Amino acid sequence: MTIKAVVWGENVHEQTNKVVADIYPDGMHGAIAAALNADKGITATTATLQEPEHGLTGERLADTDVLLWWGHAAHGDVSDEVVERVAEAVWSGMGLILLHSAHFAKPFKRLMGTPCNLTWREAGERERLWVTTRGHPIAKGLPDHFELENEEMYGEPFGVPEPLETVFVSWFQGGEVFRSGLTYRRGLGNIFYFRPGHETYPTYHDANVQTVLKNAVHWAHNEQRLTGDVNAAPNVPVDAALEPIEERGPRLHQDGEEGYR
Repeated sequence: MTIKAVVWGENVHEQTNKVVADIYPDGMHGAIAAALNADKGITATTATLQEPEHGLTGERLADTDVLLWWGHAAHGDVSDEVVERVAEAVWSGMGLILLHSAHFAKPFKRLMGTPCNLTWREAGERERLWVTTRGHPIAKGLPDHFELENEEMYGEPFGVPEPLETVFVSWFQGGEVFRSGLTYRRGLGNIFYFRPGHETYPTYHDANVQTVLKNAVHWAHNEQRLTGDVNAAPNVPVDAALEPIEERGPRLHQDGEEGYR
């Protein structure tokens, strides 16, 4: 069975900016999905902001192994209901890969619990990405470093929690550095943030970037997906305790009550 990936794209700049449309005639999401589909172990489809429920119904997410997310101009247009749906899917074991300006995407901020802010400059600078964790599955097949001739600068401090691993750091022509490949785990879900991907540059056509994305999908995939309600907090009655116990003291709740949230 192949890994089922969904590439979610905001699909705004492709419709309004000729430069972006010329670089990505099938949309950024289409270009990323095409790169992933070159891997025989991945089956990638797309979803966009403009679709009903942003293309991310409960049924679609339940059938998704890894979700990739690119957004920039319309973070606020993403439904909070869909954001919670994505978060619950991640807690249940769906992988999540956040790309470039998705550092401000609602699902990322929801799962990180921090502002996810940074410094930035749009000047088409050279970006040099260094592998900081040799042997990491996401860096498989890459040289110790590779370059993107034109990219938007992101700089530290990056307002995210301390990651499990830092897979890449970036240096920019203007002198800034940035932790550009970070891993997290939330519930059963593996999360990877990958910095490159400004829409006015052909970043997702770069072979090294495509290698990172394919590797990241394989890394983020968790076969042990939880079924059932990830938010369940069942009341275990006294007579169902693993060892015999005697009830003592007054109760606030009765057997079977849901409890307060």
